[in-house]
Amino acid sequence: MFAEILKITIPALMVFLAGYLALRTLIKNETRRQKAELMFNTIKVSLPLRLQAYERLILLMERISPESIIVRVNKKGMLASDLQSTLLGNIRAEWEHNLSQQLYVSNEAWEMVKNAKENIVKLINICSEKVAPNDSSFDLSKKILETYAELEINPTSLAIEFLKKEVKEIL
Repeated sequence: MFAEILKITIPALMVFLAGYLALRTLIKNETRRQKAELMFNTIKVSLPLRLQAYERLILLMERISPESIIVRVNKKGMLASDLQSTLLGNIRAEWEHNLSQQLYVSNEAWEMVKNAKENIVKLINICSEKVAPNDSSFDLSKKILETYAELEINPTSLAIEFLKKEVKEIL
């Protein structure tokens, strides 16, 4: 009688164990597939946002570089003090417009952009101290561009190169 019970129980346990192992493997594979799909969808949504952030930060660097911003804001008849405040106001506005981009770039990239902006502001302020407030904006423009050209390391170009390098790593 005990042998009869074993003849029924052992095959049933084997079938149960095989079913359990198969079901466990199936559930693991399905979980992995769902995680992979979720990751793919996340990347599909976040990659364009990240690339757009890098584009906007490169554009920011281009827009605040002295050769670009001076041409854009300098008006005939402006005084040096007017040019200084206009340059700094434009840089501040550009910066505030792009602050949210730090969410999508690395901390190192954000620091490079922030340092470049701060160095341009310092450059403008240092050059402004070297000309009289009532001098023409042309004098200040010339001083800024000359000083900028003399820099060993161009802060905006350095930041742009760093951003481009990170984009290449992403892609």
